[in-house]
Amino acid sequence: MIDVSVVVVSYNTSELTIRGLKTLIGQPSIAAYEVIVVDNASTDGSADAIEAALPEVRVVRLARNVGFGRAVNAGAAHATGTYLMLLNPDAEPVGDVLGAFLTFARAVPESRVYVGRTLDLHGEDDGRSIYALPSLWGYLCFATGLSTVFRRSALLNPEELPDRPRDLAGPVPAGSGCLLLIERALFTALGGFTPDYFMYSEDIDLSQRATAAGATPTLVPDAKVLHVNGASSTSVGKRVMVLRGKTTYLRLRWSPGKARAGRALLVAGIGIRAAGARVTGRAGYWREVWSQRRTWLAGWPPAAEMPTIQEL
Repeated sequence: MIDVSVVVVSYNTSELTIRGLKTLIGQPSIAAYEVIVVDNASTDGSADAIEAALPEVRVVRLARNVGFGRAVNAGAAHATGTYLMLLNPDAEPVGDVLGAFLTFARAVPESRVYVGRTLDLHGEDDGRSIYALPSLWGYLCFATGLSTVFRRSALLNPEELPDRPRDLAGPVPAGSGCLLLIERALFTALGGFTPDYFMYSEDIDLSQRATAAGATPTLVPDAKVLHVNGASSTSVGKRVMVLRGKTTYLRLRWSPGKARAGRALLVAGIGIRAAGARVTGRAGYWREVWSQRRTWLAGWPPAAEMPTIQEL
């Protein structure tokens, strides 16, 4: 019986993916598990390299890059475990991540969704594994720059939960898909990740829907990975995709009026940062992000305009 099906989405990160999976597989674990790597039409030979280096891993090859959430859905279709564990390709497990998750899940089965911790290269928590759900107050703080100036303030930077201890187990509003354990039955019942997202905010969306279904996303401090954050994305490109994810969430989960207000606050926040970059000559990437505002304001295309998994 398989306890956990590990699903990794790979895109042009073959060396990082192999290193992370070798660490995972080389670590003794109390969990019985399988590993499924979904290759998102990489152009660096990732699929072949992973199969050659790790013959025990199942590689699912997609004909085109469909983004993170839809690739996870494709991998989950092949899973047999009681739980799914999502692991970023640029994340290297620290200790028995599978065992830490499984032990906690068996002790607190009613949570149904479990979030790990992401560490920087110095071994410190990077603060990016748990988040608050989006709110107009949070976007107002972003628009005015308060969330940047007062990043350690829970009031003025609510999205990043700066006052929430990362070494304390307990409920959290939302968790990152970088390291996440979820009951496979729940994931299936929710329809997996919402297919409208290409990348970013799909994990926030999943957390919100899981909570609405009666689950309680819960932080598991002993489940940890070293995370080379955004190894597959350029700085400007990543920021644009993050914003596309945010505006997609607003379109799908907020009322039209509230979503318009949220988008206006995002525009104001990026505009202020771009203006500051012009004046100071620093952080010039904000000017490039501002120049692409029509793209990110539109969000990701609706699922009806994307290919189905059966077409891949």
